[in-house]
Amino acid sequence: QVHLVESVVDSVQPGGSLRLSCAIFRSTISSYFIACWFRQASVKLLLHVSAIVEVKRGRGGTYYADSVKGRFSISQDKDENTLNLQLNNLKPEDTAVYYCAAADRSRGAWYLPGSYMYWGQGTQVIVSS
Repeated sequence: QVHLVESVVDSVQPGGSLRLSCAIFRSTISSYFIACWFRQASVKLLLHVSAIVEVKRGRGGTYYADSVKGRFSISQDKDENTLNLQLNNLKPEDTAVYYCAAADRSRGAWYLPGSYMYWGQGTQVIVSS
């Protein structure tokens, strides 16, 4: 079982930066774990942002949507048990509710919401001047 809790963040002006954190509570440590950030702008689809894969025997990796490559950076702090997303050079179109999601077994492509079993409650990001 995995429980996810996102941090609350302030609004930011275009060009600014934010850091999102998602506390991860895991009852067991599996051999495979993937955590992802999705976002949903008002009345729009839930879209993938970035994911990080942890594999006990093998190589993990990170993935990014084209729209955020070079601006966002995903990381996992194992000491703090958090999933982090650094958002730089923010644009108004980055405004959305951001959700962290996780799965402890492979269920499909990283960019599909259906691949994840556990979801956080979402945190609002507003980029506005």
